[in-house]
Amino acid sequence: MVRTISQIETDKGQDELRRADYFPTLVYSALLHDAEDMNREILAAIRAEQARDQKGIERSNFRSLGGWHSHNNLHKDPAFKRLTQRVEAMASGISADLGYDRNRQLEVTTMWSISNPPGSSNRAHIHPGALWSGVYYVQAPEGAGQIEFIDPRIVNLMNSATFQPKKKRNTECWTKVKVKPVAGKMLFFPSWLYHSVEPNLAKQSGPDGERIIIS
Repeated sequence: MVRTISQIETDKGQDELRRADYFPTLVYSALLHDAEDMNREILAAIRAEQARDQKGIERSNFRSLGGWHSHNNLHKDPAFKRLTQRVEAMASGISADLGYDRNRQLEVTTMWSISNPPGSSNRAHIHPGALWSGVYYVQAPEGAGQIEFIDPRIVNLMNSATFQPKKKRNTECWTKVKVKPVAGKMLFFPSWLYHSVEPNLAKQSGPDGERIIIS
């Protein structure tokens, strides 16, 4: 889309300054209407998985800080079928919005759960081999740690612009974006987009203080 930004005055008239936005980084979101009911089912399934595999695996999570990461095939488990179907329905909406080939369908190829107790976090990472990635918040107490997306453009390796002090920048000039976790919220973002999770600073103790997601 090209739009006019302003008219630049000159000695003999006006020049039109126009702007076109290319190469955007898209982040989709949805707040599921039946999240409370579905999250009870999912949380029970996650707890059952934790009981079967208490150690879990270590990826972006810090096992030494208490973070637990399940195996990567939860989408094949009938206990997670309801969520898997919702993810694929949302993915179909993304496909339609972007004009993807209707003869090809986005589908879940890996799915896992991560539990972050207070003090735990996730290091910056990407997801090779996928087109879109996402996170669904099953449990997110206040202060549980925001997800942070990092500007992928190489401008950050070069000289950066100086902006007006004490004035909020336009979103297209941000170099980091943080999204607060909310139970029942689903995010979708390009798999090449670097992201991390802040430490969980929830004040609750025990299971109620854990930030629990499906990725």
